[in-house]
This record gives sequence, structure tokens and C-alpha cells, in this order.
Amino acid sequence: MDDHIKIAICQIEPTVGDIKGNKEKILAARLEAAKMGADLCVFCELVVSGYPPEDLVQKPAYQRACARAVEELASATGDGGPAMIVGAPHFGLAESLTENLAENKDQRLQERPFNAVFLLADGVIVAERHKKELPNYGVFDEPRRFTPGEGPPNPIPFRGLSLGLLVCEDMWRPGVAEKLAEAGADLLIAPHGSPFRDTARNDRASAARKCCQATGLPIVFVNQLAGQDEIVFDGASFVMAAQGDIAYRAKQFLPGIFLTEWKRADDGALGCIVGPSYAWHEGDEEIYRAVVLGVRDYVEKNRFPGVVIGLSGGVDSALTAAIAVDALGANRVRCVMLPSRYTSKDSLIDAEQCAKALGVQYDTIQIEPTVAAFGEVLGPVFNGRAADTTEENIQSRIRGVILMALSNKFGEMVLTTGNKSEMSVGYATLYGDMNGGYNPLKDIYKTDAYNLCHWRNSVKDHGFHGPEGIVIPENIITKAPSAELREDQTDQDSLPPYDVLDGILERLVEREMSVREIIADGFDEDTIRKIEHLLYVAEYKRRQAPPGPKVTQVNFGRDRRYPITNGWRDRGDY
Repeated sequence: MDDHIKIAICQIEPTVGDIKGNKEKILAARLEAAKMGADLCVFCELVVSGYPPEDLVQKPAYQRACARAVEELASATGDGGPAMIVGAPHFGLAESLTENLAENKDQRLQERPFNAVFLLADGVIVAERHKKELPNYGVFDEPRRFTPGEGPPNPIPFRGLSLGLLVCEDMWRPGVAEKLAEAGADLLIAPHGSPFRDTARNDRASAARKCCQATGLPIVFVNQLAGQDEIVFDGASFVMAAQGDIAYRAKQFLPGIFLTEWKRADDGALGCIVGPSYAWHEGDEEIYRAVVLGVRDYVEKNRFPGVVIGLSGGVDSALTAAIAVDALGANRVRCVMLPSRYTSKDSLIDAEQCAKALGVQYDTIQIEPTVAAFGEVLGPVFNGRAADTTEENIQSRIRGVILMALSNKFGEMVLTTGNKSEMSVGYATLYGDMNGGYNPLKDIYKTDAYNLCHWRNSVKDHGFHGPEGIVIPENIITKAPSAELREDQTDQDSLPPYDVLDGILERLVEREMSVREIIADGFDEDTIRKIEHLLYVAEYKRRQAPPGPKVTQVNFGRDRRYPITNGWRDRGDY
């Protein structure tokens, strides 16, 4: 190789299924990298198709479109500019990828493609490598959709270098990297589709460090940036030195082309001498930014003009409104107060103040006439029966109908506002406050929601669309939470304090601890068993809930898949 080689980390935002759009983003990134003097552009896992493509990979037309895009990208490198490493689903290298698919159409319908990565240079496909380790845990179920790579992994020669390609999970498990090092690789390049969660950055660094220490080689980690339904990809690409320390960091939650410069030392080892140095976010800020990205991309990629939110004067709806404004801008957020006879004066004042602070359109629609109409219609059938949760749920469902009517009339998507604590124990109403297209707080416990409110009120120079300063009135944060569906109601009438509830839920959901283990942590046995029961019997509700961004180790949906019909309770008798 020359004395120096420049590798561009291309952290772009692909969209699943938008193959043409993804190809254009790849070419635009390559053009920018060329102006920076890059010799090689590296993109994330399955950048051509978007990740994860799920069962789209089984469609022959989709497979052909991906193959055609790879060939067109290869052709583009004939201009003498940078080479590219791109990922796409495919069945194996052939002289013509699309002809290979066409000639074996019937056979391909019965097969699963490889999760492939290509080196494109000088107008042609130079090499193709296949992901060997297919994850089948958490949000991943790749063995359902892909065929594992076969044969020994071989490095790819490029301008005097020997590149070892590790596609995502290949970096996380021992075996592939070591064999690449034994075969003479100088540098490990790891295109990734690594989802965000609150431990993601540390987990990635730990896995990469083990890889570096096992091989004595540096790693270029290139991650996807996108919100994709329930999954958020935060970027945060990096270069790790052979010793196991992160030497250079790309931006987190933002796109960019980040140039790295490499040079051989006197002993022949390859090292990175120039690269990006951006700070990454931590704690509440990191989680908040992940949710903002998830909301933004879900609304934008599904082409909604904006969102509508039922603003109750409570902490969850206020936080949801702040997130929506930060993601989309105040002009694309409509908030609606839907008061009943039980709505307190404080809630009316707090909701209006929050709407004004955020600068959103704010409407008030009284639901009491509709509640009365339902009472009149159902009165003969309900005669002689005392009011109970039925009447409470009717109020919630009336609000859901009104919000959906606004959505239908104006095209705005309804954002629901239930937090993870409520979704865990079923304290949400089907076809009521669960009505909507997306739930920003679906993986946020109630105690964490309060923390996010405090962070958002205190942050300066945040870079969001929303205003700086206090946007969630302090009274919303400090008052006792209540659904306000009956007189003098509070959440703690039927639930333990949220710090207790969330402590138990985190142990049941994230850590899968037994009742005995949770008791040993100092929690009351009767309370644990009550919460466990509520958790299991609410599964049918969660199956009908809208998606929301994953930010914890275990979210409801892709991570945690429990049966609805479930006779199991941890009684400690086995």
C-alpha cells in the first residue's frame, strides 16, 4: 500500500425497502467522501436493502432489485473514485447477480439468501463475503430469513491491504475474526446493524475489544443510523485500536461522512492516525435522543404530515408532546384536551401551559355530552348495576374515537402516551388511550419518564426543533399521577408507588428473576405476586398495542414474546 490510505466511515440513514433511495444516498455519500480524498467508503450492514428487511427478503422482485442496485453501485466505481463496501441480501457471487437470480428463480423461492457484503471497485464487484453467525435472540431472528455463510473466511486484498470483513454478529462471537487474522488480515471492517438500547455502547465496545485482543488487529465499526419501527439505530460508529481502546468516534444519532487515515508502522502493523472525535451521549439524554429519532423516522418514513396527541395535563402526555415537537417541529403537532367532569382545574391549566410552552396547536373538545349519550344508550342494559371500570373505560374510548376522527380528517397520526409501567400491568384501555399509530413511551418506565422531563426542562443547545427552557410545567411533574376517570382518583389507589412497581417490573421483564429472588432484593411477596399476575394477564392488550422505540434491554414486542394463554405463575413449587 501507499504510505497512507484513507477510509471513510459513511454513516447514512437507509430506509428498509427503499432500494432506489438507499442507492442514491450511498452515491451521495461516496461523492462527499471522494471530495475528502477517501480511497474506500464503508457502509453499514445491508445498506442497500435497509436493515432489518424481515420477510421482504423472500420476495423475488425485491431480491432482483437489490442485486441490480449492487451492480449499478459497482459500475459507479469505474470513475476512478473511492471503492465501496456495501451490504445487500444475495444468493452468492455470479458474473451477473440479476441473471443469476433470474436463471434460478424457482429454486430461489425455496431458499434463503445470504446476508452479503460486497467490495466494489474499478467498475466491478471485486469480492463478496457472507455473514456466518446469524443472531437468533432479542430483536433478531435472522436464521428465519438468511443462510449462514459457508467455508473459511478469507481476507480481501485491496491496495496492498488485506481486509477482513466481519458482518455484525461475526464480530460478537469468537471464530470468524481469529480465522481472518490467521489468514493474514491487516484490518477488520465490521458493517453493523446494531440496535440502540441503554447498554449498547458499552456492549459494542466490549465485543470489539475482545475481538481486537484475540486478533491483535484494529477494527472499523460502521453502524446503521435509523429509526425502523420499534428499533432505533444510533450510529455511533468508531475505530478501535488493536490494543482494545476506542481511538475515534463518529457522531451518535446524526449522519455524516467521517474520514479516517491509516498508516503502517515500522513493524508492519496498521494503525489509524487521523479520525473523528465526537462525544457520545449518556443517561437520560441518550434515551431521550433515541426516542426522538424513533418518532421522527416513523412519522417521516410513513409519510404522515404530523401527529395528534391527547394532552391530559399529566406527565406522560406532556413528555410525549415535547418529544414530538423536538422530532417534528411545533407546526406538525396538534394537541387536544378532552376534559370530562372528573378533569381537575389543575389539569386544564397545566395542559394549556404545556401547549403554549411548546408552541403547538391546542384545541379543547368536551367529552361530557358523549359520555351522557353513552349512559342513555346503555342505561337500560346496565340497569341495577353499580358504576365500575366499565364507565371509566367508556370515557377513555370516547377520547380514542375523537382522536382517531381528527387523524382521519387531517391525516395526522395519533401518538399514544402509555408508559412501560402501565403497559406492563394493563393500566391502559384497549380502543381508548391505546388507540394510535406509535407510542414513544412504550419502553419508558414511569420513573424514567419523570427523569426525562427533568432533563428536557434543563437542557440548553439541544439541537431539536422544539424550544429551549422549561416546556413541561413543574406542576405536571410534581402532582400525583391520575387517570381522572372517577372522583379523587390516583394511580396509587390500586398500584404500589412507581419506584416499587418499576423495581419489580424491571426484575420480572428485563432480568427474568424468580419471585424468590425478587423477595431477596427486599420487595414484598404479595406485591410481587400481584404484579406478576397483572403482567401476564395484560399480554393480550400488548399484542394489540402500537409499536414504540426500544430503549431497554427487553422491550414488549420484538424482544419479549410471551403466550397470551398462559397458566404459568411462579409459585415456587417446582
